[in-house]
Amino acid sequence: MSQTFYKKGFLALAVAAALGVSTFVQADVKIGVAGPMTGANAAFGEQYMKGAQAAADVINKAGGINGEQIKLVAGDDACEPKQAVAVANRLADQDKVIGVVGHFCSSNTIPASEVYDEAGIIAITPGSTNPQVTERGLGAMFRMCGRDDQQGIVAGDYIVDVLKGKKVAVINDKDTYGKGLADATAAQLTKRGVKPVLEEGLTRGEKDFSALVTKIRSLDADVVYFGGLHPEAGPLVRQIREAGLKAKFMSDDGVVTDELAKTAGGNQYVEGVLMTFGADPRLLPDSKAVVDEFRKAGYEPEGYTLYAYASIQALAAGFNGAKSNKGEDAAKWLKAHPVKTVMGEKAWDAKGDLKVSDYVVYEWDKDGKYHQLEKQK
Repeated sequence: MSQTFYKKGFLALAVAAALGVSTFVQADVKIGVAGPMTGANAAFGEQYMKGAQAAADVINKAGGINGEQIKLVAGDDACEPKQAVAVANRLADQDKVIGVVGHFCSSNTIPASEVYDEAGIIAITPGSTNPQVTERGLGAMFRMCGRDDQQGIVAGDYIVDVLKGKKVAVINDKDTYGKGLADATAAQLTKRGVKPVLEEGLTRGEKDFSALVTKIRSLDADVVYFGGLHPEAGPLVRQIREAGLKAKFMSDDGVVTDELAKTAGGNQYVEGVLMTFGADPRLLPDSKAVVDEFRKAGYEPEGYTLYAYASIQALAAGFNGAKSNKGEDAAKWLKAHPVKTVMGEKAWDAKGDLKVSDYVVYEWDKDGKYHQLEKQK
């Protein structure tokens, strides 16, 4: 070390001490954003990152988290459970994140959250709806969405009360999320006196559903409900339509992306498709300014974009409210205080679930876009 550098360094320390200023270099706080950044469900990973980054930018301008700037670290799990665990371990051990927005697929969130829990990291999932995400007694696992057992009730009631379904085929993708939601919907249908005429699974990545379509035709189903994601929902609804079946097609919040029309092979196949999802946050007064900014930048904040935005807001509120960057402190604060978000005020129960769930029904139009229906059951 040169003598000149040493003298300058000593002088700087002396001045800082005299002014009562910390001599430590301000470090960033890292928050992981985990989900399918690649693969068939990458559209949801993009929504997560767009929303999270926009929120982080605004929060950083306002002072960040306890005076430190937020730096996002992406974790690509491709909706594969083993990869999710690897991502979680990397975020915890290598990246030293203090919080996580993620994951997307429930089958990923469940094992990854065990890693976060052991590391004392708070996590908020914008999109994992399986009840087991928050039913395992983890102290710092939260949702920014509802649960399958809430969503399934809305879907089942709509099929009975509005669609007047009598012969309902319930299909799932055999994944934790898809099967869990299909089972919840089937349970509600049965409770309402409409026992499904078919409950069957298909395999993720599968594209030929001719045997399944033939079975649906033989049972003369008037409604087909699918629990799963858009890469399988698209081809399934197309093949049902190409077979000339008139059955109504209904799905879930795993298809909430304009990519559904692409995977179906055209807008004409998704027109009239129904799905359950939370009330459209883009229509809320609280989100107007943020939505306008996204649109000015040429991006439509569909699907989980604002859910991820709100998740970053909640994490920042938790850490700042607790005046601590420890996950357990932020978790305790969030369970005791509501938070104003781009999606309105949110509050959580002791499990980390939202106290209020707002599932409604949407319909796809001839242009391949989804819209919240005005008349809800």
